[in-house]
Amino acid sequence: MDFELNKEQRDIQKAAKKFAKNELSKDYVLEIERSHRFPWEVFKKSCELGFVGIDIPKEYGGQGLNLLERALVAEEFCRCGAGVGLHSSGPGLGVEIMLWYGSEEQKKKCIPPLCSGETVMASAFTEPDRGSDLVTSPLSTTALKDGNNYIINGTKTFITFANIAKFIIVLCQTDPKAKPPYKGQSTLIVELDREGIKVTEFEKMGWHAAPTTEVSFSNVRVPHENLIGEEGQGFYQSIQFLDRFRIAGVGAPSVGIAQGAFDRALDYAKNREAFGVKIGTFQAISHKLAEMATKIEAARVLTYKGAWQVDGKGQADPKLSSIIKWYSARIAVEVCDEAIEIFGGHGYMLENEVEMFYRDARALEIVEGTREIHKNTIARFLLGKLK
Repeated sequence: MDFELNKEQRDIQKAAKKFAKNELSKDYVLEIERSHRFPWEVFKKSCELGFVGIDIPKEYGGQGLNLLERALVAEEFCRCGAGVGLHSSGPGLGVEIMLWYGSEEQKKKCIPPLCSGETVMASAFTEPDRGSDLVTSPLSTTALKDGNNYIINGTKTFITFANIAKFIIVLCQTDPKAKPPYKGQSTLIVELDREGIKVTEFEKMGWHAAPTTEVSFSNVRVPHENLIGEEGQGFYQSIQFLDRFRIAGVGAPSVGIAQGAFDRALDYAKNREAFGVKIGTFQAISHKLAEMATKIEAARVLTYKGAWQVDGKGQADPKLSSIIKWYSARIAVEVCDEAIEIFGGHGYMLENEVEMFYRDARALEIVEGTREIHKNTIARFLLGKLK
């Protein structure tokens, strides 16, 4: 076993850290947080330097590197500013579905603009009345054939970027009679300027740099060529994507958030005085810091291992992806909570950033499946089917 990054990976990590330090300053991150806007200027600079799309093949505008390199960038960006950092390191959710299953025409049309910073993309899996359940009954969002078109009706929720993106990948029920229902699900590319689409933005606790929306489709007509891959394969495409995304899109940002909160708490403990001494000399504080550092390192090793396995085998291990997802997000929340505790009343103030890190970490426990859902997944792999 070799737990060391190679020279190229260390160089990428160093470059990402330098970029984040220069572009994601405290003042800039807090300005974005207060104004609730997407950081287009930093996103485009990140694209110019090749951080966005780092694991996308060169023929589509990316750098042709691997998932581990993407994870390193996301970690360093989120260490400086969680919501701003994550969404300055990637083009949106679901691009892998197009890469793996899309036609050459779809890939050449949609992916290069994502890597150049011209636009971002969105993906829609979740429905208001279903949450994480894509299996037990047909999706409410349907895409039914009408000649050479599909007619889409339904509502998707908790979608990132739908109000600023040019297109969205939508998981639809194309065969309402399929048994089991998930075998009748398909993914389609839908341009967001099509007639019949309504986008509503939510107000939320954190992730203020990334708009979260609900999208309603009313008799939205899209051509058959917008189908990704084959009909009936959408569920499998989505799960494969989510298993991969939970590593670099949740695990690595969680590690970065936790490290960012820890950095600030450690610095505060070294400089803040109480009762005539630095508070870092108090055992209660020093033990908190020791435990925080341990949790971060454990989550980092898990995340790097998951990315390394994907890069070596070409696909994610679902059990390990679930372990990474729930554990890394949980330790991010725990570390941020302890950071606030170390700061005391100052930790509750936005200007010290740790409360922002906490709010953003809390979202990562929910997105792409709650920790309870992932514990169920892990348990199924461990126990198999029990009578």
